[in-house]
Amino acid sequence: MTKFQIPRVLKLLATALLITSSPLRAEEAGEAASLLIRNATLVDPAGKVADRVVSMLIRAGRLEIVTEDPVPTVEAREALDAEEGFVIGNLEVGAPPNFLILSADPRADFKVLLDTKSFASFAMHEGEVVKNRLPRVVEPGPEETPRRGGWLAYTPPPLMVPLNYRDTSKWNRFETKYVSGIFAAGLFLDRMSWLSQDDASKAQVGDVSDFEGGEIRGLRFGLVGTLNVFEQPWVYTIFGATNAFDKGFNEEGLDDVSLFDWRLDVPFLKSSVLSIGKQKEPISGERIQSMLFNQMQERSAVADALMPSRNVGIVWNGGNPERYMSWGMGIFNDWFDANQDFDESATQYVGRLTWAPLRNADDSSIVHLGVGYRYSDAKEGFRFRTEPEFNNSPTFVDTGFGSETSMLSAERLDTYNLELAWRWGPLWLASEYTRADVDNPELGNPSFDGYWVGASWALTGEMRSYNRKSGTFGGLPVSRSVYQGGKGTWELTGRWSSIDLSDGAVQGGEMDIASLGLNWWLTPFFGVNANYRYIWHSRMGLDATASGFNTRIILLLE
Repeated sequence: MTKFQIPRVLKLLATALLITSSPLRAEEAGEAASLLIRNATLVDPAGKVADRVVSMLIRAGRLEIVTEDPVPTVEAREALDAEEGFVIGNLEVGAPPNFLILSADPRADFKVLLDTKSFASFAMHEGEVVKNRLPRVVEPGPEETPRRGGWLAYTPPPLMVPLNYRDTSKWNRFETKYVSGIFAAGLFLDRMSWLSQDDASKAQVGDVSDFEGGEIRGLRFGLVGTLNVFEQPWVYTIFGATNAFDKGFNEEGLDDVSLFDWRLDVPFLKSSVLSIGKQKEPISGERIQSMLFNQMQERSAVADALMPSRNVGIVWNGGNPERYMSWGMGIFNDWFDANQDFDESATQYVGRLTWAPLRNADDSSIVHLGVGYRYSDAKEGFRFRTEPEFNNSPTFVDTGFGSETSMLSAERLDTYNLELAWRWGPLWLASEYTRADVDNPELGNPSFDGYWVGASWALTGEMRSYNRKSGTFGGLPVSRSVYQGGKGTWELTGRWSSIDLSDGAVQGGEMDIASLGLNWWLTPFFGVNANYRYIWHSRMGLDATASGFNTRIILLLE
């Protein structure tokens, strides 16, 4: 049979459809505010990869996700059944999709492409539905509800079918009957320049010019995939990293490489999941979100000072996606990872609840609320400290300042966290408040706290996604990369943060930071950004200032 190029033919057919399509019902035509298409068959014209039956979610005229995992109908205003029809076209996350769904396989019969009036059951051009003969999805009754599958964890792994399905033979992915996985990696390269420092600052923290220059901010690499031997697949995550990749108060030896994440996500009961292993604690949206998705290069000072990066334990999570509610709770003790005796290692109980009570019909506007609590029996004592939101920097505030030992004793630690955020299209406003209460009468039962308020604006118009399962915001999609003749994604950001580690007998210092940032993602896998910060800090009545500028290059493999 003569070979043919489906993409070239498709361009002509899509144009013809736009011109000749008959008028549609109001709910079928126009921009899809939120549309879910299930049971669509992706085909590979090169024949290198087997066909895949997927679900596609489109919001506000842009493709949000393509996945083999089941997507609940509550994710969209309307859900359609493609009946395993064949998809041809361009699918790029964050961009307006252009594709046809054909009721027959065009590879088996070329006439299918020539008679789209008969065989095209659905057509979308630049995010607008121009033809639709697909039936609506009818959910099964309670006794017929299918078993769950796919990514159900509090922080789902980013494993989806390749979005450009004309090139699905990815060398870093494997799939067998019993196990599947994908290798991913991230490299962060920094160049730090300190711009100013007064004498009072030098007296408190030393000369910051010693910390200028380039460095590898972080390196992360590993596998994520599924164990398919179970009726409902279990998800595994194994990642190594330099400890500097994701700092917290419990990180030492930031240049060392170690297993940073090792976790198994197991479906549990009807609508919840158990995550077992080394993972993030369920507290603070800023901490739970990937560092890539936050507004600035580094998390706020209070997040790094008062909360850990990772911990070893069990997290149970679930929620009600239809009502935009999520919850997670866990118990942790890192005796195994820290090579300690269990009875000498501190135990923590952590929980978080989120809700998005205000939202519009197409989810382009969402108000998010969150509350978290963390208890620790403080067997190992405590030490809170952090840099001024620059990685290449000395410590500016530290509860260990002036003490004979860096770790201070306590009977217990209680940490509280509040979240408030609003996303309105390309605008994202977010804030958090965190407080840690220490039970130690000899120290005056001190309390340490801090907050941050941030804003970001996508100059190129993209919108961050919102994950109902974990109550977190995702990163900005790249609608049109520079390789496609576009500008990539540009984002302007700003943040004010504050932390106070002085209370009672502990004089760890106070710090306020004003930050400005500019992020540019040239492609989904290559980005550059720059952050400027002006820092006010004080300790023992001595006020000081400093400022700096850091540039970063981000390289991702997924």
